Amino acid sequence: MVYLVMMDLPLFPLNTVLFPGMPLNLHIFEERYKLMMNECIEKRQPFGVILINNNQPDTSRRVKTSLIGCTAQISQVQPLREGRMNISAIGRERFRVTEFKYDRPYLYADVDLYPLLANINSQTINNMHKLKNKIQTYLKILEKAGQLNFNLAMLPNDPTTLAYFASVLLQIEPIHKQPLLETEDLSTMVESLLVHYRREVALLNVMLNPPEDDGFRGIFSLN
Repeated sequence: MVYLVMMDLPLFPLNTVLFPGMPLNLHIFEERYKLMMNECIEKRQPFGVILINNNQPDTSRRVKTSLIGCTAQISQVQPLREGRMNISAIGRERFRVTEFKYDRPYLYADVDLYPLLANINSQTINNMHKLKNKIQTYLKILEKAGQLNFNLAMLPNDPTTLAYFASVLLQIEPIHKQPLLETEDLSTMVESLLVHYRREVALLNVMLNPPEDDGFRGIFSLN
């Protein structure tokens, strides 16, 4: 497969894994990122979101990051005092860094776009049905816990869109989400998501429905 090359993609290292279709809200206050965002707005170009490794702070352009991220297209800008701004963006396309560059105030890179291979077969379709059922169960549990209210009828039917939605919805640490973003094909991604959702549904059920006290007081008598 031939991948489209993007030159000089501005990068925003974050402790967040961005997926295609995922909304992203940022408050921009550092000078380097004010410069970067103003250039993206002027040129109407996307920027790339990439996960910072080991939860380290983004204190320099040479911060260690993952090599696979997602482009973000700015959709709304709220200018603030002193050049600060609030921006809203949406995740668009996965990419793989081929070369980091450090001669600007902010980090940027040459990247290859990295589309998810939609290798759909009968097993994939079967797993998609299982995943959708697990997502519905997960959403109902979160609603019961008062953490989320979602109309189940709005779940996407397109397999790739559903896989990305499931990845965004999953409430796990970014370091555990990153492998989902890096997955090469849809079938493998769905299999990984099923493992995550089975585990998370089981854990949430235990947390929200703890076993009743059976009166057992241990091996020691009160007498």
